[in-house]
Amino acid sequence: MERQNNLHSSFHGSMRSRDSSSTVGSDPREKIKDCLRKFIAFMFTQVGVGALVVCYAILGAASFMHIEKDNPDEQLEDVRRLRHSCAEKLWNITVDVNLFNETLWELNIDEALKVFQNNITNAVHLGYNGKSSADIWSFPAALMYSLSVFTMIGYGNIVPKTVWGKIATIAYAFFGIPVYILYFCNMGKVLAQSFKWLYITAHECSRREDPLFEDGELQPVQRKITVPSTACLWVISFYILSGTIMFGAWEKWNYLDSTYFCVISLCKIGFGDFVPGANIADSAGGSHLKLVINFIYVLLGMGLVAMCYNLMCEDVTVKVRELRQDLKNCLDDITLKITICMNDTKYYHQKHSRK
Repeated sequence: MERQNNLHSSFHGSMRSRDSSSTVGSDPREKIKDCLRKFIAFMFTQVGVGALVVCYAILGAASFMHIEKDNPDEQLEDVRRLRHSCAEKLWNITVDVNLFNETLWELNIDEALKVFQNNITNAVHLGYNGKSSADIWSFPAALMYSLSVFTMIGYGNIVPKTVWGKIATIAYAFFGIPVYILYFCNMGKVLAQSFKWLYITAHECSRREDPLFEDGELQPVQRKITVPSTACLWVISFYILSGTIMFGAWEKWNYLDSTYFCVISLCKIGFGDFVPGANIADSAGGSHLKLVINFIYVLLGMGLVAMCYNLMCEDVTVKVRELRQDLKNCLDDITLKITICMNDTKYYHQKHSRK
């Protein structure tokens, strides 16, 4: 009877659970919540974080293009007014002053040109470069600006000039920097694990001919293998060398300037004195392509920097632990020798005192 009651209660419990699961599954709000939970869990994975960074940069580029490109550049309009005013003044001087009075004409023309030169110099100091907002805020340039904001490089060759552009930059950096830090940590772990697996595989293949024998039997070597810091330095050096050759060939920079640009970009210094695609003589398509490839180069390079940071931290931790163990063994040996020496001295004195 008791067994039948247990079976009856378990049957009703299973039916209730099925009913509840079916009601949850049929509820659209629960489906939406479940999809959101899965989406958030995916975005915090390695692939999701990388996609999040790229999507965030594309969203920022589109936003900054919409804000800055559609607004007129007041500085450009001021320079146009100055140019028009100077041309009109030169014409009035030519009309008012008789050309036979060449000395007076030259003095007035020189004075007008000096005023125009000083105004243009002040405009250049304030950031005037002769380009309109449509020329400056192309999609690759805006993409590179977005990257320089949330990675904290800040080249400074492109800056927002509108009020809403500056406000959008503040908000974009506020939410973008944590996303970049998450990308930096996750991508560093993924690349570190992959590179460590490759290094361990190559290390084991090179050590197969050196087995360890103890008491005539083959003994497996249980030893933690870490990637040495020199290997990380070689990886970063090779990546900087590839960027040096690539940007040097494109931008006609010398190898020192190209290496200088790669280092300050990967170290997030970003002075802005060297930026790919900033050469005015280049075609628009070539400049845009250089900015896109520079975006990919910097983003992957920072992942490699994070990888080397993780591997070097692990290598330093292991070496410090080994050094601490060696120091402990050394101190134990010194203590043992001192103890033996003191015992021998004590035994020697006792032996001579008996005599």
